Amino acid sequence: MSGGIIFSILIGYFLILILIAYLTGRKADNETFFTGNKNNKWYVVAFGMIGASLSGITFISIPGTFATNGYTYMQMSIGYILGYIIIAFVLLPMYYRLNLVSIYEFLKTRFGYYTHKMGAAFFILSRIIGAALRMYLVVNVLQEFVFESLNIPFEITVAFSILLIWVYTFKAGIKTIVWTDTLQTLVMLIALGLSVYLIMADLNLGIKDVYQQLTQDGNGVFWQTKDVNAKNYWIKGVLGGMFVTLGMTGVDQDMMQKNLTCKSTKDAQKNMVSLGIILFFANILFLTLGGLLFLYLDANPDVLTIWQAHAGGAPDNDLLFATIALEGGLPMVLGVFFLIGLIAAAYSSADSALTSLTTSVSIDFFNIQNKSKAQQEKLRKIIHVFMSVALLVTILIFKYIKSDSVVWELFSAANFTYGPLLGLFLFGVISKRRVNDYYALVLTIAIAAGVFVLMRFEHELFGNYKFGSELLGINALIVYLGLYVGSFIPWKNSKTIES
Repeated sequence: MSGGIIFSILIGYFLILILIAYLTGRKADNETFFTGNKNNKWYVVAFGMIGASLSGITFISIPGTFATNGYTYMQMSIGYILGYIIIAFVLLPMYYRLNLVSIYEFLKTRFGYYTHKMGAAFFILSRIIGAALRMYLVVNVLQEFVFESLNIPFEITVAFSILLIWVYTFKAGIKTIVWTDTLQTLVMLIALGLSVYLIMADLNLGIKDVYQQLTQDGNGVFWQTKDVNAKNYWIKGVLGGMFVTLGMTGVDQDMMQKNLTCKSTKDAQKNMVSLGIILFFANILFLTLGGLLFLYLDANPDVLTIWQAHAGGAPDNDLLFATIALEGGLPMVLGVFFLIGLIAAAYSSADSALTSLTTSVSIDFFNIQNKSKAQQEKLRKIIHVFMSVALLVTILIFKYIKSDSVVWELFSAANFTYGPLLGLFLFGVISKRRVNDYYALVLTIAIAAGVFVLMRFEHELFGNYKFGSELLGINALIVYLGLYVGSFIPWKNSKTIES
């Protein structure tokens, strides 16, 4: 497929996104940008959130991890469902009751000024890192397979991508995101289904044949129960999935801002539970696709050579899907939908990240809600530009420091940012005990930093035991226990949750 055709596909896709932005932003104001006027249908939000939850990480990295982990990633998917249920029936009712725009306003109500600022800062750091990693992954693939042949530098590719996101989000914000996410989810799922179908057809395999083949290769196991030290041991997967969901969705402004555009708590709960169930089956399809990609490699050794060439001589799992879809000898329609699906996966997370970052900075640090409408709009637009530049710079930094599979880099970073946030929120919701604002601030930062340092010496301290995503929950638990101990000290001016 020529670079010109691919470039035309990209431009056509973004013109559709800009059209959606125009239709949703005709009567937009600041309330539209931040809350979507709270009139979105729950099933529209739920469907759109599938794409945001999957993202470019899932679209590219999860199929590539099949070679080492097989179907054991589904252990985490079961944990995801548990996490979504807890969010639906514990966190969402509280968010709606307090009528929050930024969920970190809760920390001010519960703990105080400094904990509020620290919590919002943790989110901003987490979301910039997460969005940059997702975006970097996709832009890197586009650069390798498209823009490099057109002699367009990586930096220009990144800047152009961020500019396009800014163009279709700057006016209506979350209102536009809900509908662009819906389109992008549809495109992504079509790309996924079509990829599975075409590769199965090329290999002349049925559904039962695929599973039998993968089982024979030793990758058909869903539950890893033998090696407790391994990262993918079953209880680590389930607990890790639950804690990742609670941290990276339940106390994440990006994901919760979409939920809070629903009309009521009940609608938001329907959205959350249905999302968890649908994602479970979507992840099965992604892993099956991963297995099929490696079966295709076995049947087409020449594609293995192409794959290694793109990765500089050593296979890079993050480039596997792209290599087979674009240069693996399959029908061109697969390459077309792969590209559109890839772009959809990347931009469904990056655009909402930019909106949520703008929301958090505006409300949590500049108190935009206390200014006049004219001042609000001017300040919001300035912050929106600033966060776009911050995202651009972070992506360029990751260009030069990527050292591991992107999906695990993202989860690893989240362990040290979302973990403390989750501990604060759980203590604030579950316990009614009072804790001093300064104590909560210092404790949370100290524990996050301490756990991060300990993990640098994981092998020396814990031997063969390898921490997985359960580390996020351990981090949260330590913060919770530290807050509980501190609640017995007779602090002055400590705050408790509003009843």
